[in-house]
Parts: sequence; C-alpha cells; structure tokens
Amino acid sequence: MSKPHKADKPSMADKTDMNEVFRQERAERIRAMGGNKALKDSAQTFTEESTRAGYSYNFSWMGRPIIQYPQDMIALQEIIWDMRPDAVFETGIAHGGSLIYSASLLELLGGDGFVLGLDIDIRAHNRAAIEAHPMSRRIRMLQGSSVDDAMAANVRAELAGCKNPLVVLDSNHTHEHVLRELELYSPLVRKGGWLVVFDTVVELMPDDFYPDRPWSVGDNPMTAVDAFLKTNDRFVIDEAMDAKLSVSMAPRGYLRCVKD
Repeated sequence: MSKPHKADKPSMADKTDMNEVFRQERAERIRAMGGNKALKDSAQTFTEESTRAGYSYNFSWMGRPIIQYPQDMIALQEIIWDMRPDAVFETGIAHGGSLIYSASLLELLGGDGFVLGLDIDIRAHNRAAIEAHPMSRRIRMLQGSSVDDAMAANVRAELAGCKNPLVVLDSNHTHEHVLRELELYSPLVRKGGWLVVFDTVVELMPDDFYPDRPWSVGDNPMTAVDAFLKTNDRFVIDEAMDAKLSVSMAPRGYLRCVKD
C-alpha cells in the first residue's frame, strides 16, 4: 500500500524569501503613500483638528502622561529596536511619560542602557512620580537649559561611556533654540544612529495656529533642521518615515546619521 502524500514543508530558505517579499512590498507601499496627495491632505486636516482638540494629551505610558501622537511612539519603537542604543538622550521632560517609554524599551533590550532627560524646569510632582516609577532605575535627569554650554558639557559627561546614543529634541521649539541644540548634541550620534526633532509640524500649520507661543511658521524646529542640514552632511531626512507615518509631529524631523 502506498503511503499518503504529505505536502512538502517550506524550507527555511522559503520562509526567508517570503519575509523579504513582504519587506519589499511594504517599501513599495510606503513609496506610493509618499506621493498620495489625497492621503497627505486628509492627514494634514486630521493633524490640525486633532491638535486643536489637544489629542496628544490623551495618552499615557505605564501610568505617566506621554504628550506624543501614537504614530510617533511607534516610530521611536522601531528606531530603538533597530538601533539598539545604549542611551537615549531627551530634551524636554514634562510629565515624564516619554522617559518612561524609552526606558521600558531599553528594559526589553536588556543590558545597561539608560535614558537621560534634560529640562529647564522639572516640576516637583513630576520628578517624584518619575523617581517612584518601576522604570526609574534606567532614568537620569538634569535640570537646566539645553542650550547652556555648561549643561551641554554635563550631558557629554553623563554619556561619555556610551557608544551608540539616540538623541531626541523636544523642548523649546523656536528656530534659534533647536538649531543650537542640533549644534550641541548632533555630535553625540554615531553613523547608523538617529536624531529625532519633534514639533517640526509647526511649519505646516496655519500662520496663527500658536498665538500664545514664541514659535510659528518661519520660526520653528523644521526651519532649524533645514538650516542645520545646509551646513552638516552627517545627517539626512528619512523620507520613508514621513511617508509611512502620514500623521506625525515630526515631519522631516527623523534624521539618520550617515557619516562618522
């Protein structure tokens, strides 16, 4: 009696090939999204209306408010998993949710990675909540101006032993301030790493969108990024990140380091 036929099991090579097919399909889909005007227009409408509604204040991470859009949180997760930094340096602390988010991802990676947060004013109740959090063992904080030369020296000292830090800028959003942060902290990033500049979206909003803020169209993180890139060839804008996120507070703000 002949044995019943058994379908051949896919080989490891077949599985690898299918994974590559999926990656190629995704890359092509993202390229197409980058040229999809209808999608871009609807994303801009959502960005404006959701910002007016205070959408970014709706979310928390492990119990602490994180003033970010979920799309940007996913982007940072992808960057941290791919880059595997030994430190994450963030300007701007607020309620501490972003510090805890980064710390929790470093926790998943294992090792001794830590998050260094810097803010000009760490409010007592926020500091207490951050220090009481289970992720606090991976978090360090500095208080002072991120554009002060002495504080920048402190940051460099804290990160002196790090070989692959991720830098995230999210404090004062004026052109002058962000450009100075870029000048001070971009040298921390190594080839293959990332530098993320938040609230570049200000440049894409209506002129009168931030009447109570010192930043506006023509004076914001995106104009600072553009000025920075004119004189620094170590970084490039990751356009694929912009295309796939569609909705983001950091359009043209995801910078990859391509040179030592």
